Order: sequence, then C-alpha cells, then structure tokens
Amino acid sequence: MREVKIYNTLTRKKEVFVPITPGRVGMYLCGPTVYGDAHLGHARPAITFDVVFRYLQFIGYKVRYVRNITDVGHLVNDAEEGEDKLQKRARLEELEPMEIAQKYLDRYLEDISALNVLKPSIQPRATGHIPEQIEMIEKILENGFAYVVNGSVYMDVRKYDEKFGYGKLSGRNLEDMVSGTRELDGQSEKRFSGDFALWKRAEANHIMRWNSPWGVGFPGWHIECTVMSTKYLGKKYDIHGGGMDLIFPHHEAEIVQSNACNCSPNFDEYDEATYWMHNNMITLNGQKMGKSLGNAVNLRDFFTGEHPLLEQAYSPMTIRYFMLQAHYRSTLDFANKALKASEKAYTRMCEAIARLDDMKPEGRVIAVNPEIEGALASFMEDCHEALSDDLNTARVLARMSVALPIINRLYQDRSNGFAVSVEVFNQFRTDFKAMFSDVLGLAIEGDANGGSNDAMDGVMGLLTKLRLDAKKQRNYALADEIRNELGKLNIKLKDTPQGTEWYWDK
Repeated sequence: MREVKIYNTLTRKKEVFVPITPGRVGMYLCGPTVYGDAHLGHARPAITFDVVFRYLQFIGYKVRYVRNITDVGHLVNDAEEGEDKLQKRARLEELEPMEIAQKYLDRYLEDISALNVLKPSIQPRATGHIPEQIEMIEKILENGFAYVVNGSVYMDVRKYDEKFGYGKLSGRNLEDMVSGTRELDGQSEKRFSGDFALWKRAEANHIMRWNSPWGVGFPGWHIECTVMSTKYLGKKYDIHGGGMDLIFPHHEAEIVQSNACNCSPNFDEYDEATYWMHNNMITLNGQKMGKSLGNAVNLRDFFTGEHPLLEQAYSPMTIRYFMLQAHYRSTLDFANKALKASEKAYTRMCEAIARLDDMKPEGRVIAVNPEIEGALASFMEDCHEALSDDLNTARVLARMSVALPIINRLYQDRSNGFAVSVEVFNQFRTDFKAMFSDVLGLAIEGDANGGSNDAMDGVMGLLTKLRLDAKKQRNYALADEIRNELGKLNIKLKDTPQGTEWYWDK
C-alpha cells in the first residue's frame, strides 16, 4: 500500500494516513440539505471526496464511504431558531416537506451523477435515524453533558469544556464566544449562548415532528451526522470530510457530541474521525458563493447556460475539470474565462485519449528516444507522488498536460515508426487513461464539448471526403467554404499525409 499524506484540520498539519484497520477505510462526508437545487458550492465537496474515494480504492484500500442526506433539523438561520429549511421551502411551494426532500434529492443525485460522481457505499437520511438520535441524546443526558428546557434538549458546552476542552477542531474557545455575542435576559432558554440544540420542541405549526421522551419535537442539525457516521463506521473511524464552512459550528459540534456520548468513566476521547479533511470555498469576486448570499449558480444553469453570470453553457466534465485544476484546500474563484480555459484543456485531453487509442506501435518501433521514453515511463509515478501529497489533482492535470505534446508528436509520426518501446507506450496509454477516468473521474463526453460519437464521426467523415473530392476537382472555393463553415462551429481541420483530421477548438 502506498504512503499517502493528507492535511488534517484537527492537527493543522499534513500527516501520513494510517487507517484504524489495515487495508480498510471508513469515510464520512456531510451531504446536502435537500431544500433546493445543487449549486457550484455543493459540487466541490462531492467531487473532492469522490476523488479521495476513487484514489484510495485505486491504490488497494477497501473503502466504506458514507454520505448523508439532511432532510430535517437544519434551521433557516443555523442558530437554533426559525423554521426548518425544508419546512420553509415546503410552505413556499405548497408541498409536504418530504415531497420537497425527495424532489431535490432526486435533482441533486441527477446533477452530481452528470459530474460522474460515484455513488457512496451508504447514503443514509436523517429522518430514517430519529430513534438512534433520541438514543444518543439520552446517553449524553445520562453522562451529564446536556439539559432539558421546555421540551428542548441543549448541549451543556461549558460542562463539556471542563472535561475535554472545547474548540479542538475550530480553534475557538468559550471566552471568545462569550465576548463575541450579546444575549438579552429572558430571550433564550439556553444556560449559555454557546450551547446548541440536540432536540427542539415543535411548535403547533411545525409540520416535521416526532415523539420523544421530552415531548413532540425534531432533532438538531448536528446530532444527525454524529449518529449516522458512528452507526455505520463505528465510534472512531478514519476520515470525515466536508466544506471548510462546516468546521464551525457543525463539525465542532459533532466532536462534542461524540465525546459526550461515548466517553468512558475515564473520559476517553472519541473525536469521531482520526482525519478531518475540508475543501475550500467557491468564490465570486472574492465572496463565498451560496444560496443565502443570493449569488449561487445552480449546476443545471451551468449545463444550460441560462444564468446572467454565464456567457455560455458548460458541460458537466468542464465543471469537473475546473474543480480539479485547483487544489481542494485552495479557494476557487468563479470566472467565465477560467471555465472556458478548463473546457479547452479538457477537450485537448479527450483528443489525446482518442489518439492514444488510435495508435498501434507493435512492429513499428524505430530507434528509441530516451527523453521521450523517460517522460512516458515516469508518468504514473509522478501522478502517484502528486496524489499521495494531500490529493493534489492540480499537479496531476499539469503532469498530464506535459504529456500531451509527446502524444501529439507520436501520433503525427506514427506512419514513420515509434520512438518509444511497445512496452513503455502500452503501459503509458493504460496509465494515462486510468488516471483520467478511474482516479480523476473524467469521462469522454459524446458532444461538442469533447470526445466524439459514431454519428459525429460519420458526419465529419462525409464532410472531409466531400472537401477532398472538391480539391481533386480543383473546386477550391467549395473546399475552403467547407473548412470556413466548420471553423465557425469551432471545428478545425488538419491535412496530414494520412488524411484530414478534425478536432474541436473551443
């Protein structure tokens, strides 16, 4: 098994990844709250941890990947007050909350499937685990780290801090939290402003409600992830992922709940995961993109181009390539220029794969060029080195781009013989395609944004033949017209000794 280093938010440094059980990995990702269409910000964690999932499997690990669905408990202002986000959307669309949850879950799964995101091993829903959430809350109360007020249950953060120390993940401490908030007497039932809800009493007009030992209510947002991750992965598992905006309060609260529930009389610590990984934000002019800020662009808008911020439509694989060309821990600023550059780079990568498939080096090797052969032979190790260094997909794409001129040179010279050995070329072809599809999760799209299909190949074969016939008949005006009209469609022609080749030039 290869050594892999990942940046651990919990320790604030890169660490060698050592799973709890050799050869096996338990990984949890906080999935979406399904009350609206997925936007670019939702795509980043889905793609980031899809690559983590893919690469760990690629190097031989057996991975159990759990990605939850939040369909209850996420309040509108994330501050223990107001409506549940699904209930608010249900009221606006005049549907049942579970209709809203199913509608937007289906749309989310369609959108990330278009991005070639693999299905997780388990995809639990918060509403399917209400009994387990109640059971965990009872255990936390039994251990003395929570209290009941008027049918609601709150985590006693100050009592927790005495035993374990609060703020291990986020770096926040209770003094900072107190100084940063002002609470008027009688306006909250919490003992302390930093306490958070484990269970909320349901008011008469609250549709989503369940019976509990404390009365009719619904679970808090944070408790669901602690329950579902530990139910399927154990009290302590390997990797917990999510967006950087979840470090506080959501992930900090998860650690608090895990310790408060699972601690022994000696107060052993269960920080849920050994490694906490967080992707950075998508920004627009330096500001986080999000629904609450009103600047989010839905994925479906990208696919159709129907949004004021978009200059054109962008295919799912262009979006995926755009995400992967930056390291997951760096901010990624939305810009049409950057997306167009990703589209062009992705198209060239697809063309390279088509050319690799078209080349047959057997029996056609001439004198081996050591420089070219060395560049191909080192390809996979260079990619492993990048991915083993905190999943650096940007370096992988850069290494693949370095190989493109070599692929093109071999393709252009293929009729004269190959400058690399058959063994090295065939291994490189296998490795390049595996890195493209199996690890990075890119796919050849059978449309104008890259790749080809049988119908398009047939049409282009007919047009290039008509152009060739026109040239043979000295009808150069028609030949030029065919070339120029195709050029307007971003289709370029290249005359070679082997015939006319065509490619997209976007």
